[in-house]
Amino acid sequence: MNSSSFVAIDDINKQELLDLLERTRYFEEHPNSKILDGRVVATLFFEPSTRTRLSFETAVNRLGGRVIGFSDASTSSTSKGETLKDTIKMVSNYADIIVMRHFLEGAAQYATEVTDVPIVNAGDGANQHPSQTLLDLYSILKTQGRLEGLVITMVGDLKYGRTVHSLLMAMRHFKPVFNFVSSPELRMPEEYIRLCDREGIEYHEYTDFSKEVIDSSDIIYMTRVQRERFSDIMEYERVKNLYTLRNAMLDGSKPTVRILHPLPRVNEINTDVDDNPKAYYFEQARNGVFARQAILTRALGIDPLKL
Repeated sequence: MNSSSFVAIDDINKQELLDLLERTRYFEEHPNSKILDGRVVATLFFEPSTRTRLSFETAVNRLGGRVIGFSDASTSSTSKGETLKDTIKMVSNYADIIVMRHFLEGAAQYATEVTDVPIVNAGDGANQHPSQTLLDLYSILKTQGRLEGLVITMVGDLKYGRTVHSLLMAMRHFKPVFNFVSSPELRMPEEYIRLCDREGIEYHEYTDFSKEVIDSSDIIYMTRVQRERFSDIMEYERVKNLYTLRNAMLDGSKPTVRILHPLPRVNEINTDVDDNPKAYYFEQARNGVFARQAILTRALGIDPLKL
């Protein structure tokens, strides 16, 4: 296993997170260079992706590296029955680092156990999405000017939403107050509730996305109810449209509040929110390129601040 792999946000301590955010800021100011000249990055996406895959590939291209890989597992030897172990070991012969999205929880961690090439987790099932978390933290820091002591409201699919799981793990270092808004079926998993209890983190659970909750928030983090995570389609139909943020709902909110969403959205943010200056989800996606440049260079042992 390569110790530089980036698999779970809880593997990263507070100072390492702050260092990664400083790198991210650097890359926003200097997005183009030849830092990765001669390096090959493999992107293995066993699960569909648009923003994550394209932003990783843009990050590599802007840093002068090369990209190999696949965006559809059906075009790989997986469709012939090749095991994940064999795929990882084979690709390790060709690349300096592997960026992987997989539908199974723990797949990225397993990959680190069968190769010495650094692994970057681009999402594993309903578990974690650490690169999304870094760009989320950077977006929060940019818009709020701080990470400490913020009221963060997470809305929608808190059970299967790997982005909210990872964000909670990262924000535990910064004394947040969490509002968890969901249906009972999609409430935050017990393991994360217990973590808040252990860490002394204040949290409140709601089924109603009320004006009081919205008006108290510094960050509103909307999530899509993910049909692909449901084995029972009737359960999905019951909960898919429970929470929709509309522009009028923001009338009494803080001037500094920002709306985040990992995207893609379906019905959870009405398009009338898009022109509100409190909407930040498209800028948030743009920040993904810089955050992923920071992650890739860290995993490869390259410090742009010292070049």
